[in-house]
Amino acid sequence: MNQKEPDFWVLEYVTITKDPRTGLVVAIGGTEKAADILQRTGGSLTAPGPRGDYHRLPHGLPIEQQRLKATTASHALLAAGHSVHLDPTLNMLAAPDGDRDAALRYLAQLAERASAAETSSAVAEVLTAVAAPVHGLLPLTREVIVRAWIAASDLHGAAPGEEPEPLARLGSTANSLSEAARVVLHARNHAARRTQPPATAPAPAPGRAQAPVSRRR
Repeated sequence: MNQKEPDFWVLEYVTITKDPRTGLVVAIGGTEKAADILQRTGGSLTAPGPRGDYHRLPHGLPIEQQRLKATTASHALLAAGHSVHLDPTLNMLAAPDGDRDAALRYLAQLAERASAAETSSAVAEVLTAVAAPVHGLLPLTREVIVRAWIAASDLHGAAPGEEPEPLARLGSTANSLSEAARVVLHARNHAARRTQPPATAPAPAPGRAQAPVSRRR
């Protein structure tokens, strides 16, 4: 007796990913029910594509909002029985190489904050993150370069001052990063100062002549 393969109620796959050229988060595939979920839970917009309609998030969303909406939509689709592939870089709950992805997102957020800054104090906050003496990005990067320089020199068996030129230049690069951090921190301090407009005497009301000063003998 030949058994027939069962019919599975498997819906079309939905792929949620980030287009590298435009930076847009797009969802491709799925049924009308999937489109409804994407619009309701992820805030996606429907757009015509070369192979039919697709869905995308609005332009200009911050990275964290992109990840939140993509993750929320993917879980809603899974709960409704859809098969979903979510780009790991958009998954807020689990992503391979998460520390690196988090670092990249942090840098992108700093760039967005710098572009959106409307006050000097907002600029100073971004520059503080870049050049703060202990946890600033530049000092931490310098620490990585210094440790790599020491490790590479030890592996080559080179005494201090006798490293091959490419390794020796790592030392000068570390010094350059220290100088860059100093320059950025100086700019940060300048931006953080509150400048007060110069005080000016109030102008006389228009149409009123100032009375002459009388002299007494």
